[in-house]
Amino acid sequence: MRKLIYGMNLTLDGYIAAPGDDIGWSVPSDELFQFWSDQLQATGLTLYGRKLWQTMSSYWPTGDQQPNATPAEAEFARRWRDMPKVVFSSTIDTVDWNTRLVTGDAVAEITRLKAGDGGPMDIGGATLAGAAMRAGLIDEYVLATAPVLVGGGTPFFSVLDNWVNLNLVETRTFPDGVVLTRYETRR
Repeated sequence: MRKLIYGMNLTLDGYIAAPGDDIGWSVPSDELFQFWSDQLQATGLTLYGRKLWQTMSSYWPTGDQQPNATPAEAEFARRWRDMPKVVFSSTIDTVDWNTRLVTGDAVAEITRLKAGDGGPMDIGGATLAGAAMRAGLIDEYVLATAPVLVGGGTPFFSVLDNWVNLNLVETRTFPDGVVLTRYETRR
């Protein structure tokens, strides 16, 4: 069975985007960016909701070709392009860059993918991850909490029907004050 990991940058008050989908507060340090790049390298499949897919696919397919791209950004862009991806959406018709589109039941497809062979899967996007949380499918949470309060926006956690008990497996502080915490779901 594959492991499903939900991880993102978030604010201290729990948002992955400020009002208006503003993510300007979330520019990662070189060290945090490298962490996320290494996380991507260790992933077998990435699952996206439509909004996060559109954000990622608007930049990363050519991120290594940007004139100001750092070596780490170029490496991430290559990894991202090569990574198998699944996008869950009923409002877009096509996807590119080693990606498959699923328009049906996301929870059923994630359950099917988890039951298969392969490396860990990452899930991104608040709506998609929220559905997976409520279905009890997420095995690990990775929070990169920035020292900023935005007061509202898109929350990292969705409303749940039941408690989810977790075990802390790692904490790390990055030079810019971001605190990384990793939790595994207690089963």
